[in-house]
Amino acid sequence: MATIPPATAEPGQMTHREIMEALTGLLLAMFVAMLSSTVVSNALPAIVTDLNGSQTGYTWVVVATLLTMTATTPIWGKLADLFSKKLLVQAALIIFSIGSVIAAVAPSMSVLIGARAIQGLGVGGLTALVQVVIASMVSPRERGRYSGYIGAVFATATVSGPLLGGLVVDSPLGWRGCFIMVLPVAAIAFVVLQKTLHLPVVKRQVKIDYVGATLIMAGISLILVWVSLAGTNFDWISATSFALVGGSIVLIGAALWVEARVATEPVIPLRLFRDRTTALATAASVMIGVAMFGATVYLSQYFQLARGMSPTEAGLMSISMVGGLLVSSIVSGRMISTTGLWKRWLVGGMALVIVGITLLGTIDAHTNLWVVGLFMAIVGVGLGATMQNLVLSVQNNTAPEDLGAASSVVAMFRSIGGSAGVAALGAVLAHQVTGSVKDGVMSLVKAGKVTPEQLADMQHSTGDIPDLASLPLPIRSLYENSFGDAVGHLFAVSVPFTIVAFLCILFIKEVPLRTSNGPAVQPSTEDELESAR
Repeated sequence: MATIPPATAEPGQMTHREIMEALTGLLLAMFVAMLSSTVVSNALPAIVTDLNGSQTGYTWVVVATLLTMTATTPIWGKLADLFSKKLLVQAALIIFSIGSVIAAVAPSMSVLIGARAIQGLGVGGLTALVQVVIASMVSPRERGRYSGYIGAVFATATVSGPLLGGLVVDSPLGWRGCFIMVLPVAAIAFVVLQKTLHLPVVKRQVKIDYVGATLIMAGISLILVWVSLAGTNFDWISATSFALVGGSIVLIGAALWVEARVATEPVIPLRLFRDRTTALATAASVMIGVAMFGATVYLSQYFQLARGMSPTEAGLMSISMVGGLLVSSIVSGRMISTTGLWKRWLVGGMALVIVGITLLGTIDAHTNLWVVGLFMAIVGVGLGATMQNLVLSVQNNTAPEDLGAASSVVAMFRSIGGSAGVAALGAVLAHQVTGSVKDGVMSLVKAGKVTPEQLADMQHSTGDIPDLASLPLPIRSLYENSFGDAVGHLFAVSVPFTIVAFLCILFIKEVPLRTSNGPAVQPSTEDELESAR
């Protein structure tokens, strides 16, 4: 099989040293964005217990960030086509830092959720803008090489975040320290960007589609509220359910009409979806978001509530997944830059995700930890070869003037899938654990293993996240078994979504990566595509 020769530098193109200097600040900014989620993951059980929250509150501490990140990612992408990219990244860092300070002093779950929403505004900017800036500096052919660095940062943040978060929670700082510790990193990233990132500013008339963005966020929010609260606060089939679902459909329909007919510069340019690669990659991103965010976000609960681990120990368990992700992302990125071919990595990576998620669907509270770690490593290897390269396939097919919008659309829909997955699977988890615990408690009372007085002394209801240390031993064992079974069930529920993502990737037409930042050139025949391979 012939390989495509490495790209040569073009006149005016940044040297590798200049790119690496600028990349340092960008990767620090990306590290901050990743750390905001991973550092809190192992602190969530302690946070919700301290603030007397419920499983729904646990879910929305995660969803609030994903939701605002989702809604604002395309706006940041559009702004990147209009304003200084450096100033936008720095603005995103400032917004993120403000949200972190509020979260650190939050006196209640509602304030914490609001602060996490503010953090999401900044994370949305950092997630979209780092990809856009790198795409502006590097040709698609060479981008795989630098995508490997992004994968390494992602892995580092994912490894160090839970570990650092666990250590901080177990220290005198408590869980509030998790929000304080990211501030110095954000400050360093701000300074480094100021010194190293120098890109030309393309000035155009500003026309931001705020109406479309608001309608999209409102429509998604209503459906997530319905998924999170239905079955607990109101019936699935009720006037409230019909109002929320109907309102969501109306708002999303209005958003599509605004994007197609009204907005001069739409947040989501619907014309992008005429390209098969963009349409299929976006659909795959939604499914990956559901499976990745929706299931893995509850692994921390599994380790702490089903296996009795401390936050630090739960953080150590995450090494297996992110270690696989680190190796996979670096190797796949370098191989793609060498050959110019990427589809085989997407297909192989997604196949491994299916296998790993399916295997995780078999775990319970008694599965050997080394077996759980092995299953997590398989998922990590698959995600490392899939996530960044899916964005790369879209960027390769997109005209330079649409680069920001196209990159942010993929990230946005992955976040939409993640938000929906976290909310829906959180509702499934809460329902299953509540039902299992209530039935189990009644059996324990009848068997005389728990007295009515012990039940009255419990500070949490069966629908809330318990403080296991304060529970009678029989009830503690009941909670551990219930959470172990429920989390395994969440992975099993996620399998169909990974299969749909695999099918979408399978039908993406491979186009060899361009060696410049000009428009993509599609092979006109299958013979041409085969010869490029």
